[in-house]
Amino acid sequence: MFVELHILQNFAPSCLNRDDTNSPKECEFGGHRRARISSQCIKRAIRDSWKNDDELEKQINSFLGKRTGLLIDELAQDLAGRQGIEHASAEKLAEAVVQHLYVKKSKRNKATEKLHTSYLVFHSQKERAQLLEYLVDNCEALQEDLKKALKENPPAASGISADIALFGRMLADHPTRNVDAACQVAHAISTNKVGMEFDFYTAVDDLNPKEQTGAGMMGTIEFNSACFYRYANIDLDQLNHNLEDEDLARKTVGAFLKAAVHAIPTGKQNSMAAQNPPSFVFGVVRNGGLWSLANAFVKPVRPTHDGSLISNSIAALENYWERLESVYGDDDIKEKCALYLEPADGKALPCVDTFHAFNQQILGAVNFNGKEQSQ
Repeated sequence: MFVELHILQNFAPSCLNRDDTNSPKECEFGGHRRARISSQCIKRAIRDSWKNDDELEKQINSFLGKRTGLLIDELAQDLAGRQGIEHASAEKLAEAVVQHLYVKKSKRNKATEKLHTSYLVFHSQKERAQLLEYLVDNCEALQEDLKKALKENPPAASGISADIALFGRMLADHPTRNVDAACQVAHAISTNKVGMEFDFYTAVDDLNPKEQTGAGMMGTIEFNSACFYRYANIDLDQLNHNLEDEDLARKTVGAFLKAAVHAIPTGKQNSMAAQNPPSFVFGVVRNGGLWSLANAFVKPVRPTHDGSLISNSIAALENYWERLESVYGDDDIKEKCALYLEPADGKALPCVDTFHAFNQQILGAVNFNGKEQSQ
């Protein structure tokens, strides 16, 4: 069983996700240039929103992971503090444990003097706590003969976090500890054709003498404004398999729905404040046959005399969905529910008036491995 999420979100002038030249990311779709927000940027915004959500603190925040190259240093500091040994000794033990489970190579950063793993390690708080307890419990044996202690009593870490279960984990050095992602997140693309625009700005030096004119500095910022189509799905069986906890899996789905709708990328927000919530949200619970609706916008949407860019984008999505159902059928669809911020003529899809009602309706149709939700 799967949950699909389709979102239309119109942003004011912004530069939410930049490339290596500081330009807003873009792509060609349907033969036209489109604004783009990468899936990685969207997933980062979702994870960050979880960390700052007090409501979720008691539900999943204790199960959230960290992606870092500084796991060795963090473990070494904690071990040195707990055991009262020198940091260099603690670092050696922590490095051996991390190499055994996650990354085989590490290198000292010349600027920080800290050991960095050769790639970022996505790990849960539970895994880190287990590693620290292993180091504490076996500190003496590890110091006496590191290789022998690791061989006779190797470390183990289990219990992945909600975000690892959703977005997956790849450890090139230890593929048996990889986690298959339960969630797919598409790059968001604009329903409309876009062109790049430039903001020329100047700044005045506050301490300049009055008789001295001119700018203290000047520059340009690239930006655009676009209505984005966003798509994501969750494989519920894979999520439940990853977490091995049906209650946590259900809370994770609810947390994902909330964050996906409310989280907004932070790029250039201090300069542009494009805090625009979605205008349309459509959720589907289905047994199979995933459908991205991006092709509803192969022909770029344009505002007309009787319809805005947003309402015309909603209409294009509704029409495409109806064609898909007509051609391929809806036998696999268990539930569908829409939330309209800007009313579209006719409201072709079954809808509710609040996000809370939307969340409840989608979650009410969710089950894991064929087991219905207990009432």
